[in-house]
Amino acid sequence: MNANLSFQQTSAVTKVNAFIRSTYNWMALGLVATGLTSYYVSTSEPILQMIFGNSMMPIVLMIALVILCGYLGARVQKMQASTATGLYVTLTVLYGVCLAPIFLMYTQTSIASTFFICAATFGSASIYGMVTKKDLTGMGQFLMMGLMGIFIAMIVNMFIGSSGMQTIISMIAVVIFTGLTAYDTQKLKSMAVSIPDNASGAMVRKGAIMGALSLYLDFMGLFVHLLSLLGVARD
Repeated sequence: MNANLSFQQTSAVTKVNAFIRSTYNWMALGLVATGLTSYYVSTSEPILQMIFGNSMMPIVLMIALVILCGYLGARVQKMQASTATGLYVTLTVLYGVCLAPIFLMYTQTSIASTFFICAATFGSASIYGMVTKKDLTGMGQFLMMGLMGIFIAMIVNMFIGSSGMQTIISMIAVVIFTGLTAYDTQKLKSMAVSIPDNASGAMVRKGAIMGALSLYLDFMGLFVHLLSLLGVARD
């Protein structure tokens, strides 16, 4: 009986580890897709002119990004796993297009150094979320409200154009996205434990895609605001 219990525990740990590994692999794929797309767009004058030559196009792209995120989150359980995968990859590529101007605004050295700082911060927060025994649900809800406040402040600052306000927004956003990383990692762990033993491969993949999307958005939010604080502008 003890041997059977030990086997079940080992099987459960293996299942959880496989799900978490798959989630982080999808997240890493999204980051690579975003980085490559962003760099490619930034080096193509015709594409830059087509997208950013029109003042409305960046706004349209951001709206499309928000809609795609919302649609994927709301409909993922009702779509094919291949469709969810395709939408996730499309979203990360679209994010890369929106992010392309950073290669024109900041030096590549500062972009690279900020990325590594972001990765270290994200990794630390994610490890905390994985190992802590504290329930982070309350903190997560508070941080989500804070995120809405940051979003509103960013919209207001688009019209004000205050560099001081942007600095304050970015400092608060770094704290919020760091906390959300820990919160979403804990949710990911809970999701992995709750997956039924008879779950299909498609169901597991869709769960991994949703977990990857949450962590990807946390990472990108953290990176963008760290870059706003630490990035060195081109001459």
